[in-house]
Amino acid sequence: MRKYVIMGVQGSGKGTQAALLANDLDLTHISVGDVFRWHVKNHTKLGAQVRRLVAAGELVGDDLVESVVRDRLQLHDWNFGFVIDGFPRNRRQAEFFLESYDIDGVIHLDLPDDEVRRRVLARRLCSRCGMDYNLIAHRPEVEGRCDVCGGELVTRADDTPDALARRLRDYHEKTDPVLELFRRKEYVMTVDARADKVTVQQAIRTRFNLPPYDPSPTPG
Repeated sequence: MRKYVIMGVQGSGKGTQAALLANDLDLTHISVGDVFRWHVKNHTKLGAQVRRLVAAGELVGDDLVESVVRDRLQLHDWNFGFVIDGFPRNRRQAEFFLESYDIDGVIHLDLPDDEVRRRVLARRLCSRCGMDYNLIAHRPEVEGRCDVCGGELVTRADDTPDALARRLRDYHEKTDPVLELFRRKEYVMTVDARADKVTVQQAIRTRFNLPPYDPSPTPG
């Protein structure tokens, strides 16, 4: 059983890299962001709370994040292990995690703040179907319109320069100490996240002595 934590600032590709690992190695991908997005989409009480925070450019509170992660891990549907992104976000959560789970490693996706700004401020979202776009790597065929449904592409409510600046500041203040804690346990492997997703994934596999990643599509 393998258990990994993947950490990195917003826009570093945590979700993409976690999904590639999970799909290939039969791990369960636990994304804190996906859990909250599900609640928003399904109009739950928690979802309404998250929506208000996002609209204000703020992060979801640490206590709420910890509660959601505890509930998710208690499902024990991760027979072969898991890779979790979006947690832990502070020292207390990291200590809880180390006490509760024998993790195999922490993947730190390192991305400079100027590259974060370039990537995040280029993101767009279809107002109709929710399809994600990035004007750097995934441009729509018709400018401003979704390739899938033709809906208008809009900027996310939390993807403004001011909101991003607040999130970056919050990340460095809270998460950098978490990385230091993990480093003292010799768990952390840092990977340069500026490369394309396949190169980053291969680097992760190499650092953790995992089977090489094969990007070719599976026949079937």
